[in-house]
Parts: sequence; structure tokens; C-alpha cells
Amino acid sequence: MKQLKPIFLSCGIFLLSVILLSGAIAQEAAETPQDATVTVEAATAEAVQETAAPVVETVQGKEELLYPNGAPGALGEEEKDKPTLIYYLPSPEKANGAAIVVCPGGGYGGLAMDHEGYQVCEWLNSVGVAGIILKYRLPAKGYPHPVPLQDAQQAIRTVRAKAADLRIDPNRIGIMGFSAGGHLASTAGTHFDYGQPSSPDPILQASSRPDFMVLVYPVVTMKGYTHKGSRNNLLGANPSADLLTLLSNEEQVTPTTPQTFLIHTFEDTAVPVENSLQLCQALRANGVPVEMHLFQRGPHGFGMRKDDPILAQWPTLCTDWMRVRGIIPE
Repeated sequence: MKQLKPIFLSCGIFLLSVILLSGAIAQEAAETPQDATVTVEAATAEAVQETAAPVVETVQGKEELLYPNGAPGALGEEEKDKPTLIYYLPSPEKANGAAIVVCPGGGYGGLAMDHEGYQVCEWLNSVGVAGIILKYRLPAKGYPHPVPLQDAQQAIRTVRAKAADLRIDPNRIGIMGFSAGGHLASTAGTHFDYGQPSSPDPILQASSRPDFMVLVYPVVTMKGYTHKGSRNNLLGANPSADLLTLLSNEEQVTPTTPQTFLIHTFEDTAVPVENSLQLCQALRANGVPVEMHLFQRGPHGFGMRKDDPILAQWPTLCTDWMRVRGIIPE
């Protein structure tokens, strides 16, 4: 079977020839904002089940406490009570000043540190980008909302406050998330502040707004198309309607939401593709630059998926997007 070539939407022309699955976006043809791009990939490779790859050695990763003086609301002194940042910095000759805080997924019950953390940072370093893994506190281990969001906001502030020491540009700090980590990343991108200039703490003085988002098969909504396990862990069994709306991030987009890159597959049975489709629509409606790539085939949780020639394209697509958007040099 021949692979269908990606269809690109750019420069005011909206070309999207795909019949979306039941419940996907239904919208009238309209002029596309200049910075919006959507592609649909028809993959021919067989879908493969997610398998654990060998753990990448982390000797290059310097791990530091996110809160050196103790995490607010900590329930104890165990590892689960101490969120950390793991730094992977590119070599000086490759470094281009961009940085990304990486949020692994795991349904808000665990962290897929290898294929959604260490391997991701290896790729980022290869294109000159600093990768900083956030080991955020987990709702399933006693830290429901808003604790994970507080950790994500603190991570962005910390990296920005330390930008000079890390040799990164404080205006090119993004956040990346996979699955439930994508929900955390999109929450950070829609719930932020610009810092507290009067605070004596230089970290709190820094803005928690990411400059861009990269969301890979993300949980976005807490409503109809949500991943129920993630929602139950984060919000409990009976969250209020207001809380569901607050953390359905497609409903929280504004013109100040950061530019976004989205990856998903139509065959994702754990986190429906509608999560990305609805967010893409909201970003376009608010004039936020967005690029989305949808693959026909592929399971949830594929991560870097180096063994799949179709899904393995997404890091290159993301690298190209970062170049186009001026995040990294051409």
C-alpha cells in the first residue's frame, strides 16, 4: 500500500481532505490563520504494542530538587514527596539557547521516564536544545490538583531564573508533555502568571508562561473525550462541573496561549484524537500559531518509537517546526 503524503495547511489556505472519525471536529471551511498548519499522515506500518525499552543511563543528567528548601504541602520525605528536575544540556558547540521542560506521561499515576523522558532529551540535545525532565508529584501518590500544576509552573520559573547559568534564552523556554504529561503541559500553557516582581525570591519573580508547547498524544479535556484514569487520579471520582471546565484546557485557550505543536494518531484508543483536534480548533479560533500532525496508524504511548519508520518522523517534523517558528536557528 502506498503511503499518503502529508497534507500541509499554510499561508491562508486550508486543505484538509480527511473524513474525521465520529466525534471529531465539524467546522465550516474558513480562512486559516497565517501560522496554522495541519497535516494528516496515512501510515502504512503495522501498529505495534507499546513495550518497555532498556532504561537509558542517566549519568549525564544532573538531578536537582525542584524546591531546595522543601516542597510545599509535602506529605513526607520519600522520593515521591520530592519533585526534581533532571538537566540534559547539549554540548557547547551544539547549544542554540532553546530549552524544553519535559513532562513524561503515566496517567497521573506513574512516570514513563525512558521513552517519554531520557530518550526525548537525547533527541533534543542532538538538535542543540536543552532538555529538562520534570519529575512532578503524582495525584495517585497523594498529590491531586493543583499540585502537579504547581510543580510545572515552578519548573518553568526555575529554568527561566537560571537561564544565564544554563546558557539558555529566557524567551525560548517551552514545555513538552506526553499523554497525561501532555495534560499537565497544556495546563501550564493555559494557566500561568507573569511572575511576582516584588517577591524576594528570584524564582517567583520569573514568569511561569512557557514560550511554546509540544504535545504528543496529549490528554487535553476532562470531559467527554478524556482519559478516565488520568481524570480520576487528578480530580477524584466526582469532580465538580466547574473543576472539569477549568482543567479542560481546550476551553481555557486565549490569544496569549503559547504557540503549539501537536502529534496524535487516529488509532489511539486510550486518549482519543479528539483531544488534539479540539485543542487545535481552539488555538486557531484564538489566532494562536499551531501545527498538528495526525498519523492514521499507531498505538498510544509510542514515544520516540525509533523502530517504526512512520511514527519516527515526528521528532524531525517537530525540529522543522521549531526552526520555522524561530525557536531554533535554521
